[in-house]
Amino acid sequence: MKLNLSYISVAIIIFIPIVFFIFSSCSALGTRPDNKMKLKLAKSSHYNKEKEVFENRNLEAFQRMANRDKFEGGFLKFLFGDDKNEWPPKPGLPVVKPNMDDFTKSSDQMKVIWFGHSTFLVNFYGKIVLVDPVFSKHASPILFTIQRFQKTPLTLEEMPNIDYILISHDHYDHLDVKAMKYFREKKNIQFLVPLGVSSHLIGWGVDENQIHEFDWWQEEKFDDVSFVATPAQHFSGRSINDKNMTLWAGWIVQKDQHKLFFSGDSGYDTHFKEIGDKFGPFDIAFVESGQYNKAWEEVHLLPDQTIKAFYDLKGEMLFPVHWGAFKLSIHSWYEPIENAYKASQEKGFKLIAPQIGEIVTVKKEYKLQAWWKNLIPK
Repeated sequence: MKLNLSYISVAIIIFIPIVFFIFSSCSALGTRPDNKMKLKLAKSSHYNKEKEVFENRNLEAFQRMANRDKFEGGFLKFLFGDDKNEWPPKPGLPVVKPNMDDFTKSSDQMKVIWFGHSTFLVNFYGKIVLVDPVFSKHASPILFTIQRFQKTPLTLEEMPNIDYILISHDHYDHLDVKAMKYFREKKNIQFLVPLGVSSHLIGWGVDENQIHEFDWWQEEKFDDVSFVATPAQHFSGRSINDKNMTLWAGWIVQKDQHKLFFSGDSGYDTHFKEIGDKFGPFDIAFVESGQYNKAWEEVHLLPDQTIKAFYDLKGEMLFPVHWGAFKLSIHSWYEPIENAYKASQEKGFKLIAPQIGEIVTVKKEYKLQAWWKNLIPK
């Protein structure tokens, strides 16, 4: 009897994750908010008390995405590959070993080190801020999937003393159990997270007194640095039964007139203009630029939307993130940075695109080196 190929494909899709889940670390799945925490979450205007989930402003857009056929070839292409350039050539993208004495040295300039994807380290005028730290070899609870292109420029043990860790949401490519279990031993770090994400951190042993939860537009000042959690259009969850139980957000970091913005993950919506009108202009905007697909534009920016969001934010410099470390969509690895580079040439805005591990001094004369072009197949 002949087996239908579509049935075989569906069986593979279902069976492989089950096998890998059995052998993966259960602790990576995190911890769902308990009843006590749900009472706190219910105070948020973005929380649906009946469904016990957070909701985006544009619910209609998410319903369209939910009704869209997910098997238009995209999911199978994602699992088994389609574009031969989805991964960079081995051994991956070039990595620079940063001089941490230079990075941590006192300065009247902001300094940044990009680790690939959405992980970056900032010396924000004397305060060391680590954003969405992911140090694991894969951004998934399923072993051997979503593997990192290349090593990080620093190991966890080589990291400097951190003052603040910012988390945008609880997806695996932004919240890493390995990093959290390492940093839980550092009792001077303050963890700033969207509502509900503390449930994961506490479950992994982080002292709850070091965790500060934020709703959208909530602001808190530590010493002389202010942090604001901003709206985003996305979703959350680390397993099949905890979708949207925790909040997702972008971040503003501000000291006096100096400001940076990080978008987290987000589809395009009115919140970017609202953020720009309320808090802009920004010295630098770290905006999601990769892992996009027309099939899920409600939750990730398409290339032209990254540029549109940057202008809405009134950013002075664009630093494209969410690319360069993991394959989470079906486009070429270099497509996100090429799109941003071409837009900067056409529109004349300043693009910051360093190699992984390179120290960038913001506001200092920065000359872009299009280093990735040497790696693009002819």
